[in-house]
Parts: sequence; C-alpha cells; structure tokens
Amino acid sequence: MNLKPENLAEIRRDFHRFPELGFKEKRTKEKIAGYLDELGLDVHYGVGIVGVLRAGKGSKVIGLRADMDALPIHETNSHDYISENAGVMHACGHDGHMAMLLGAAYKLSTNANFDGTIVFIFQPNEELGLGAKAMMEEGLLENFPIQEIYGIHNLPGVPTGELLTRSGIICSSESIFEIKIKGMGGHSSMPQLGRDAITIGAEVVQALQTIISRRIASGSGAVVSVTEFISNGQRNVLPGETILKGDVRTRQPDDRKKIEIYLSQITSGIASAHNIEIEVFFETEFIETINHIKPTKAVLETAKKSGLKITDCKPMSFSEDFAHFSNAVPGCFLLLGNGINGANNQPLHSSDYDFNDALLPVGADFWTSLAKNRLSREGSNSV
Repeated sequence: MNLKPENLAEIRRDFHRFPELGFKEKRTKEKIAGYLDELGLDVHYGVGIVGVLRAGKGSKVIGLRADMDALPIHETNSHDYISENAGVMHACGHDGHMAMLLGAAYKLSTNANFDGTIVFIFQPNEELGLGAKAMMEEGLLENFPIQEIYGIHNLPGVPTGELLTRSGIICSSESIFEIKIKGMGGHSSMPQLGRDAITIGAEVVQALQTIISRRIASGSGAVVSVTEFISNGQRNVLPGETILKGDVRTRQPDDRKKIEIYLSQITSGIASAHNIEIEVFFETEFIETINHIKPTKAVLETAKKSGLKITDCKPMSFSEDFAHFSNAVPGCFLLLGNGINGANNQPLHSSDYDFNDALLPVGADFWTSLAKNRLSREGSNSV
C-alpha cells in the first residue's frame, strides 16, 4: 500500500490487526522493509529495520526512532481491526508510532529538501527494554554515525497533538528485583517448629516500604513496588520458601544504586533475625532517559514553527529504552497527546486502548519538519 497521508490510518490499523511481541516482529519488519524499499531508501534488515535516506552533500546524520513491538494483552475493543493474534495487542501505540515515521519517510523521500542523512530506526522489543541495546550491539551506531537521535511516544489524556518534553530527565529508570526466602516448612498447627516463609516475606514487604519513606529524599520520584508474592505453602502446610518480585523506579542513578544497597541491607538483617537464608537478585533493564539540551531546543523550535501547543512536562514515572540511545548519542524523547475521548483516552497498556488516527498526520508532519530543520540547506541547524 502507498504511504500517502490518506493511507496512514489503514496502514496503522493493519499493524494493529497483526501485533507481534518483542523480537518476534517478523511480519511487522517485512511490511516496514517493503514500504521503505518502495520509497527507494537503503534498507538494512537486522534485529530491527533501518532505512537510510540521503540528500545533498551534508555530512550531518540524524536518527528518528519508532518502536514496533506489542504487548501480551487480550484486546477488549470492538472495532473492525481488533487484534487477530490471540493474547497480543498494540496497547501502547507502537502501531501509530510506526505509521507516523513511515509517513515522514514518504514526505521526506518525495521532497528531499534537506542536506544530510536521515536514519529511520524501527526498533524491536521496547517493552522489555531489550531492543535498543540489541540494535546497538548489532552495530547501529558504528554502521550509521548518527550525531543526534529523536523518539516520539503518544500520551493519552492530553489533547491531540499537544507536545510535551523537557531537558534533562524525562523518564524514570526501571529495575526489577527478586527475593528468595528460604525458611523451614512445617505443620500449620505447630508454627514454632518451622520458620514460616510467608510471615517473613510479609515482614520484608513492610520493611521495603521504609526505603522510600525514610531513606530516600522526599520528592525524588523513586518508587519501590512488590508485585508478586509466591510461596510453596498448602492448606495445612507452612511454606518453607517464598519468592517476592517487584520493580523499582528512579529519576536519578544515585537513588537507584542506593535502593539496591538498602534492599540488600534490609533483607540481610531480616535473614539474620530469623536465622534463615535470603537471596536477592537486582537488575536494571531501563536506565533513566535523559534529554540533551540542544536536541530538545531543536524539538521545541520545530514545534513552535509548526504551531503545536507545547507543554514543559514533569519527569514521567514510566520507563523507555530510548534511554540507551540517548545515553550514547545526544537525543530528545518527546510526547504527543493522543486525545481526551474514548479509547484514545484509555491508559497505555489497557486492553481497550487505541491509538488516535487523527494524530498520524500531526506526527508525520512533525517528523518531517524536525528532519528538515536539523538538516537545513541554509545551515540553520546549529541549535
């Protein structure tokens, strides 16, 4: 199908109808590669898809990134393009992100009024924080010497096309933890003879709450959440083992490192008090997303020229693996309002969420204007 603006909604809905999980985006990648090839871009097929568009003799290279993966969620919408892959849906708008960037590729390739190179990056597995790293490990930045990079995400509950961004921290990190409590099982009628892993687990859950309330500065934006509590107990059997799982969000690397230390200290103390063994696993999958000053100024300048309403947002509590790109290359991550009505206003990751097709031309036009501003033939891209 042609990538003309009037076809973007149908293209987006096709992506929505056939969602694929991270690192399994086979059909999605084939469709994107086909579209880019039709436009005459230099297409590179790897863990993701990269399309390269050059114009003029300029040496500057910019990267524009969209994510491709869906979520393991059963869709409850009733529209005529509902997911046909059971238990998988585009509940975060990545279908729209792809369509917007493809729309920009069409506009820029058919009117190449810029001087330099644009690298269109279609990234897998954003939801688990693994896709950006995989593309970088594959040699993305070595093969394509990108000097600055940009990413867009939609945001429900905000008027369509309103732009939100900020310099500095914009998205929190996410770390996951697992705590294995090895007590001693026993008969429920004689708890004194065992070491009840459920009771000890409850003690750990309560103690972890003091990390935020008593050991991290108020207003830090840090969050510690226990999300799973699993034991091997039965009706009349006290569990000898319990596993606690959860996640940590922070806006500062120092807070993240402190929380990891405090988590180990607290569990070590509780293990000693009960004469048991507790193991702690802690891993950071998403680092903090930091927007650099110059690319952010370029985004704001482009938005102003495009007539978009601009909001200087506060740091977001969710995480984004765009952070790995902007940690290596100066970049800016921005949000575009998805609308305030119906399914467009449902929270991200909800089973009845849907991307707003009215945002498609706004996003495609913004990408186009941003690329032309950064690769201006008049040399005004030094912001």
